[in-house]
Amino acid sequence: MKRYIKIEDLCCANCAAKIEKAVNQLEDVTKCTVSFMAEKMLVEYDESKDFGPIFEEIKKICKRIEPEATVSL
Repeated sequence: MKRYIKIEDLCCANCAAKIEKAVNQLEDVTKCTVSFMAEKMLVEYDESKDFGPIFEEIKKICKRIEPEATVSL
């Protein structure tokens, strides 16, 4: 399953890369790519899992790496 997530106010491509690396380490995420220029993230995950808990973990990661960023579906 794929979901797009909007990430507004990223300060740099390095932060986007850090977020991408951290989200890729989540257990139920099969692939994550973050586009700094487009301000969005594509998350592929196990379709048998509920996306809600995955999204909550993604928000925590984003806030830890880029506190000023806004994360939304």
